[in-house]
Amino acid sequence: MKRGELTRRRVVGVTAGVAGTAALGPLPAAGQAAAAEGSGAAGSRTRDRTGNGWPVLEEAESFGVEGSGQEVRLAGGDAAVVLLHVARRFHYEIGTLRDGDVHGWARERRVSADYESNYLSGTAIAVRPLSYPVGPVNGLYPNELVVVRDILAELDGVVAWGGDFTPAKESHFENAVRPGHPRLKGAARKIGGRRQGPGDEGAGATDAFDPARRAFARCSA
Repeated sequence: MKRGELTRRRVVGVTAGVAGTAALGPLPAAGQAAAAEGSGAAGSRTRDRTGNGWPVLEEAESFGVEGSGQEVRLAGGDAAVVLLHVARRFHYEIGTLRDGDVHGWARERRVSADYESNYLSGTAIAVRPLSYPVGPVNGLYPNELVVVRDILAELDGVVAWGGDFTPAKESHFENAVRPGHPRLKGAARKIGGRRQGPGDEGAGATDAFDPARRAFARCSA
């Protein structure tokens, strides 16, 4: 696929995203449906838990995305650690995050796809949601997709990507395990260990294109 074709697709995606935002009011930061269910039903959520099993929050804490100067509101603890790692790697390895590029928790219960309910619990983020709204696919360049797949493999299935959902939303990343799951704790511990190790082995120091890492990511996909 030619670079120009992807650029045009992104322009269409931005237009669709702006139109969707106008129709729904403020940009929703509201939710996820389980990818395995393939549910894309839109509507309002009234339950006290979101699609991934996390409790709906009335408020959420604000966290900084390292290196970007941007902040995002999320559930605390390990849930925030893994999602902030996703945003951090996106910033360092795919593209600089600017104002309005990253969205997390929101109060708005009306969603375009059921999996967006996870924003209500602060357990999902949307990175550049106007560029990658619900519906359009293949918006990422091949090298960007390599990084996304590497992030997902690194986190051992703890985070799921909206590009694998139906309908797709390539800006969407969510906690895919329930509160207290041992894999969530393990992923958060691994992230903490790398960042505290010699020379900081986290985002920015990771080579997603290393042949061994690419092979592992392909096996994990």
